Amino acid sequence: MAAPLTLTVNGETRRSSAPTIAALVRELDLTPEKVAVERNGEIVPRSTLADTALADGDVLEIVHFVGGGDHAAGSDDTWTVAGRTFRSRLIVGTGKYKDFAQNAAALEASGAEIVTVAVRRVNVSDPKAPMLTDFIDPKKVTYLPNTAGCFTAEEAIRTLRLAREAGGWDLVKLEVLGEARTLYPDMRETLRATETLASEGFLPMVYCVDDPIAAKQLEDAGAVAVMPLGAPIGSGLGIQNRVTIRLIVEGASVPVLVDAGVGTASDAAVAMELGCDGVLMNTAIAEAKDPIRMARAMKLAVEAGRGAYLSGRMAIRKYADPSSPLAGLI
Repeated sequence: MAAPLTLTVNGETRRSSAPTIAALVRELDLTPEKVAVERNGEIVPRSTLADTALADGDVLEIVHFVGGGDHAAGSDDTWTVAGRTFRSRLIVGTGKYKDFAQNAAALEASGAEIVTVAVRRVNVSDPKAPMLTDFIDPKKVTYLPNTAGCFTAEEAIRTLRLAREAGGWDLVKLEVLGEARTLYPDMRETLRATETLASEGFLPMVYCVDDPIAAKQLEDAGAVAVMPLGAPIGSGLGIQNRVTIRLIVEGASVPVLVDAGVGTASDAAVAMELGCDGVLMNTAIAEAKDPIRMARAMKLAVEAGRGAYLSGRMAIRKYADPSSPLAGLI
């Protein structure tokens, strides 16, 4: 019998007699169809896991998706991104909920058809721990893998390559952060990552600053949607600069979705009244005292804001204009 190999799996040293990566995955009591594997910095296609022999000193990363409906039946007010059409204009995240069950219930209440998911290491010490895919079926809801927590273009590109191997998704959400305090995007790194991902066949929806010039540069680089922040991630401050969001909407030929900063339903309505194609949120729902009710409120707010935008608001006047006619006044 061959001597056990010394491997590094998800940052931890392990001894294993598994001859192949597939055998190691099974030894860890994991399901190969639910994970992606990187060996010594190179992604191993799932179709070759059984044929890829392990060697002493190999460094492996095994990842899966973690938390990072009632659709509007009959609605013809749809939106399209990268050739894919959706009814709901609300995208929700999958982080900060108390558990996956609450996350799934909030998703159902929101009516969202797209959820963002983070790519994280599998917990090899507890392979039976619940996975997001056990509660939210990626065959029924569109998973949008994101690069939350990435601070360089290289980190983001590596993460999304693993995501594509794990689930086959090419529609992805790109964010490359500049610093941990504000979580503002680093636009130089974001633009570089967008160009690379687009050249590799990805369809990146890109988190960006609320700058119409930067948004247009991302579109030219291959972004299939631009996602300007309304305020810092998780702040709940609401949309701080309506003028620039509106300018981005007017200048874009791809969908525009407000991403980050929404705190309550009125913020979502404002984003839609500005002409945005949609809104992405996570903390506003997950950290509400009643996440399920807030998810339902956000659904209604997005629909109301969209309806107001399509209706065309009244003109703003400097002086009063009576609602009741003055003719025939007694």
